[in-house]
Amino acid sequence: MKKIAIFILFSLICQFSFAQMGAMQDEEIAKRLVIGAFEEIWSNLDSTMIKHYHTDDFLLLENGVLWNNDSIRDYQKKTLERTIKWKRENKFDFVRVKKSANSIWLAYHNYATWTIDSNIIRKVHWLESAVAIKTRDGWKLQMLHSTRIQEH
Repeated sequence: MKKIAIFILFSLICQFSFAQMGAMQDEEIAKRLVIGAFEEIWSNLDSTMIKHYHTDDFLLLENGVLWNNDSIRDYQKKTLERTIKWKRENKFDFVRVKKSANSIWLAYHNYATWTIDSNIIRKVHWLESAVAIKTRDGWKLQMLHSTRIQEH
């Protein structure tokens, strides 16, 4: 009987550990999802990656403006048509990541630097939140909320 109790206790501990590891892995996947979306969609301006990173009903709320996948594609197209080409680099500082069932929300600072020929032309800092949901195709971003931080 003692062996059975020890086995049950050991099994419960293992299940809890695996569940914790799974949640941590999902949280890391969500962080990489945010980073990848900004690299591919906003830095590389690759419209084909929108479906990879965003749900079909994706929304970005940025300083009072609503963006969806179509308006993001329009922005990318107009930016790619410009004669002056810039490079955008992103840096993230994650504040909190919380997983529940089939969704993960993230809070983070997003720092972007634009350069032309290695010369910095603009720097912006945002405080952002994101919601990722688990779809049949894997984790995708469903919503971003972005507030620009004025540097002093």
